[in-house]
Amino acid sequence: MPRYLLSVFGPVERQPFGPYPSKEAMLEAFADTGAFNDKLQREGRLVFADGLEPGSTATTVDGRGERPVLTDGPYLETKECLGGFWVIEAADLDEALALAAEGSRACRGTVEVRPFQSEESVRALLES
Repeated sequence: MPRYLLSVFGPVERQPFGPYPSKEAMLEAFADTGAFNDKLQREGRLVFADGLEPGSTATTVDGRGERPVLTDGPYLETKECLGGFWVIEAADLDEALALAAEGSRACRGTVEVRPFQSEESVRALLES
């Protein structure tokens, strides 16, 4: 079954309760996200999911040169950053998009859906 990455984006500058306006809103979103995770697990669609610490905790590594270059912080300077993700299995893109809409409602965030490369897509690339 094809796999998809559902990426949740939020503001780089976090308030006391992350992207949520209050502690209550944060706890409600966590409960709804937990219920969504449980649903994915029950349906056998969940491969892995987790939240991330703020982008300010990131270290970017560039190992293309003779010695790796380490830089504190995220790779890109943006107003939004990756805050969490799901790796799911879905029959097709339409099903992945429907699940992303549920996840977006649950976590109260924008969700980007990207398919993982398949053997077929890599083979087609090599043959072109």
